Amino acid sequence: MFILISGGCKNGKSAIAEQIICSGNSERFYIATMQPFGKEAEIAIKRHRKMRLGRNFNTIEKYTDIGEIDLPDKCSVLLECIGNLCANEMFSAGCSTPEEKILRDIKKIIAKTEIFIAVTSHVGSDGIIYPKETMKYAESLGRLNSALADTADIVIEAVFGIPIILKGELPECIY
Repeated sequence: MFILISGGCKNGKSAIAEQIICSGNSERFYIATMQPFGKEAEIAIKRHRKMRLGRNFNTIEKYTDIGEIDLPDKCSVLLECIGNLCANEMFSAGCSTPEEKILRDIKKIIAKTEIFIAVTSHVGSDGIIYPKETMKYAESLGRLNSALADTADIVIEAVFGIPIILKGELPECIY
């Protein structure tokens, strides 16, 4: 099963994802894609590590090329976050249009998992015109999010910590 969780910044996406994934009994992996660039990133990484304490996650820090990760069959995977992964592929790895590559890598991971949860963000909906590279990133992430939503079994939008179901049915573990 593939679950996509989207929403604005600090709206409870990670908490919802962890609640779902921790309701199962399979081995848990957390693919962390945020590179520790600057104080704000370091604070976010520490906050997420603290959230995962005692939840039996095997953390894999992988900023690009997630399809290379060797995972056991029937495990559970939480990928945090698609926005960082898209930026990393575009700007660090030099892939100007990373949507197909990321989608291919995610499908490879989904094939091995019992449950795969990807957390992503809304960008580009604020109506602000940003510099050309930033706009290209927002467009790329938008296309990727659309393709992932199409592929996902369940799509959830986190709004103030409340899971709003956009596709599929809400897993019982978050009632």
